[in-house]
Amino acid sequence: MVVSGEKFGLEAAQPSSQISTAEPNTSHSDLPFIPVEEESFCKLILYTEIPNSRVRVWDAIILVPNLLFLFFLLIRFNRARLKLRATSSPIWFAFYGLVVLNVVISVVRCVVSMSVNAAAVVGGYVDTVLWVTVRFFLLSTEMSVLIFGLAFGHLDSRSSIRYVLLATSLISLAFSTSQGYLEVFAPDENFKIHSRDYTLFGHGGMLFWFVSSIVFTLIYIIILILPWTKLRERLALPAKRSFYVYIVLLALLNLCSSIGSGMLFYNIRHGLCVVDVTTCLYFTLYTPLVYHTFLSEFFGVSQPSIMFSYKAQVDDTMEEDTVSLPHQQSFSSLKTDSDYIYQSNSVYDSTHFEGGTGGAVAGGTGGGGMPMPINPLYTAAALQSPDSITGYSLDSQTIDLPKHQ
Repeated sequence: MVVSGEKFGLEAAQPSSQISTAEPNTSHSDLPFIPVEEESFCKLILYTEIPNSRVRVWDAIILVPNLLFLFFLLIRFNRARLKLRATSSPIWFAFYGLVVLNVVISVVRCVVSMSVNAAAVVGGYVDTVLWVTVRFFLLSTEMSVLIFGLAFGHLDSRSSIRYVLLATSLISLAFSTSQGYLEVFAPDENFKIHSRDYTLFGHGGMLFWFVSSIVFTLIYIIILILPWTKLRERLALPAKRSFYVYIVLLALLNLCSSIGSGMLFYNIRHGLCVVDVTTCLYFTLYTPLVYHTFLSEFFGVSQPSIMFSYKAQVDDTMEEDTVSLPHQQSFSSLKTDSDYIYQSNSVYDSTHFEGGTGGAVAGGTGGGGMPMPINPLYTAAALQSPDSITGYSLDSQTIDLPKHQ
């Protein structure tokens, strides 16, 4: 009986031994993210997963607005395609292409991040590369908007658009490469998860994020004060208020980002909440903001006015590279010459329609008070409708000439 009791005791002890050793043999990469209680909410939301899934809450928060905006673009794609075909200005193609590319890359990043295991080495690198790629396209769009509006707003040829996009892409590539290098080789400890060997995306470190946010804030503030400086006479500044509302919003966003990253750099934990809010706003609402500011009017009205000014360039010749003004639309929306002639009374203030002795001569005055002849096509009689000429009838098709005495 004693032997059988020891036998039963060994059999009972074996399952308990297996239970105690089961957890250490489990790989960390197969376990879901378990939040650490002492972590703040603003850090938990970055890696906490939705129950019964491997989808992180942070990825879902960024995915939903971008996905809704992508559906909006798909619904209005046919209208946008027709409007783009009706205009010959490449600036609209550039803006629309950047908007579509930004939202597609953002959606792809979220979907891939939900599919891979970010805790694994390869998954972590893939997640970092995707974040940096999204930032690359968003920053290229930011700089392109500023250059179109300020330095080269008067350019509207395909070659000028290509040069601007190339320049902004190179600058954005240098920025994103530096950010990715710091993210891989010098990760920020504030974004490290202590429960496992894994580091969240930290925007290249808080020092890098703080300096870059300060620089962008100063740039946008300088743009805001340009209309009150003497440079307004040399630069073709945009006249629409929506452009400056766009600048104000980005200036405030970068200012808040600099404050949050500065607080986190000096180990103030609440700074992470500010960084999370500004990051979420930037990666979800910036692309719709660009669309609303620069494209909504173009796709919404029959004949929009371009936000930027236009000035003829050396390469604006009658060649393949030449385009016309951006406000040109389809044939059905074009106006006749008389519509534009009578659009404003002040257009032809210097032109007089008066009769003189010995004949009616229409024209303005040139230097020295001499009459300046004008094209007879724009005389008072020529601008009249055929039915309004006395003695002319389309029905009778006869003209009554005055009789000689």
